[in-house]
Amino acid sequence: MNGTMMQFPLTLTPLLERAGKLFPRSEIVSRLPDKSIHRYTYADFYRRARALAGALDRAGLKRGDRVATLMWNSYAHLEAYFGIPVAGGVLHTLNLRLHPRELAFIINHAEDRVLLVDDVLLPVYEKVKDHTSIERVIVVRHCGQPLPDGTTSYEDFLTTAPESYSFPALEESEAAAMCYTSGTTGNPKGVVYTHRSLVLHSLASGLPDALGLSQRDVVLPIVPMFHANAWGIPFTATAMGAKQVYPGPNLDAVSVLDLFEQEQVTFSGGVPTVWLGVLEALEQNPTRWKLVPGLRMPVGGSAPPESMIRRLDRFNLRLVHAYGLTETSPLATTCHLMPQMSDWTDDEKLAVRCRQGRPVPYVEMRLINDAGEAPWDGKTLGEIQLRGPWVASSYYNLPAERDKWTPDGWFRTGDVASIDSNGYVKISDRTKDLIKSGGEWISSVDLENAIMGHPQVMEAAVIAVPDPKWQERPLAIVVPRAGQAPTPDELRGFLEHKFAKWQIPQDFVFVESIPHTATGKMLKTALRDRFRSAPSS
Repeated sequence: MNGTMMQFPLTLTPLLERAGKLFPRSEIVSRLPDKSIHRYTYADFYRRARALAGALDRAGLKRGDRVATLMWNSYAHLEAYFGIPVAGGVLHTLNLRLHPRELAFIINHAEDRVLLVDDVLLPVYEKVKDHTSIERVIVVRHCGQPLPDGTTSYEDFLTTAPESYSFPALEESEAAAMCYTSGTTGNPKGVVYTHRSLVLHSLASGLPDALGLSQRDVVLPIVPMFHANAWGIPFTATAMGAKQVYPGPNLDAVSVLDLFEQEQVTFSGGVPTVWLGVLEALEQNPTRWKLVPGLRMPVGGSAPPESMIRRLDRFNLRLVHAYGLTETSPLATTCHLMPQMSDWTDDEKLAVRCRQGRPVPYVEMRLINDAGEAPWDGKTLGEIQLRGPWVASSYYNLPAERDKWTPDGWFRTGDVASIDSNGYVKISDRTKDLIKSGGEWISSVDLENAIMGHPQVMEAAVIAVPDPKWQERPLAIVVPRAGQAPTPDELRGFLEHKFAKWQIPQDFVFVESIPHTATGKMLKTALRDRFRSAPSS
């Protein structure tokens, strides 16, 4: 039809060009492994990302070749986020916390040709190099030690870029990046993101009722850049021209808070375990740091307990609930109050803020249970199923996993939830983590969040253990706060005002720590292996 819009491919190249042209003086700050600070501008970033693209092209990169990164959050990793895909390659971020066996599997399954690695992470690479067939290793040097034989310095590699390099004309449907799931059962599964999906996800993330990023923000992603594109924050922040701050490997609470104060951070994303550590540090030294009032802190990976939100509110830090998966790029929902809720009581508002929020534009959601599609009544449970322009349609080279998608094209998340009449999602559990006791379902998430509201509890996990009478019963595994020793009776009494007696765990186990996955989620498979049956009460 004549007179319609231009056919303009949605690729990352215009976002990179925009950053260099419109925001040349915006800052990018990185804390290096030795804790020194590296500063430069978007103009520097643009020049170096372009050089990376040109150097890869000169080195023989072909369209669709995978270039892996084994790197902490830093300026160099941001250069790879753009330089690799705008050259026609596929950015493949590797989870540096995985077991060498898993890491080697992922590298081989993705068929990575090139690896960019921080020098401080070379010991990780050494454990997998003999089990992979990576052709070229490029080392980002932070500490000045000699380069291993057969590797190239990142800085030297950038100098090989041709001065006259021009970005290739890419199609929006071409692969731009890939990430493997942090699943706790079976091998990780690869998700491939297209240029189009990343661009649309970036634009949607920037909306006020999503992540709401702007040029006025100072953005510090604590969430690793190897985990679901750091929730897309680097792409969105670059598109908006925001000042970016990267913490490197220094992720202890004090280092993070020092960086918050020093750079006057206004926005930072992380999992609940990160914010729990930050909260503990703040409560131990409530006057030490002068942070930006109202600092927005999106939280994902698992649901934070109500008590954490309340405690952070006292420091004027705004925890914002979000929900998503590797398969959804990852943003699917964010939680913001509706205007008509402005005159609600604080407790009523908090009840909404504890939900995972409402779907962001272009993410469609439904709940499916045995009866079919569940109503949005705030009570009926069903599995969340999603579709949208940045929701994966399959896993990379894994046809056996096709059943994760319905015949009519919806992605099955495995998360069980209810949705209220306003569209707010409340996740009850993973399908595999729900506890069925005497024919009734018990949410481990609800119990965990309630137990963590006890003033003597640092963290809690709830799993199902076999029971001869009730089929399954909940077992609570509790990490007490330092110097505290809560008793099972105290915790049961604490839960009685929120739960029916049959829902409350009979047994509590007290431990020093709870195992977590490489991305901060509680590793319940390890807990189930350790506690195959409830202890004697």
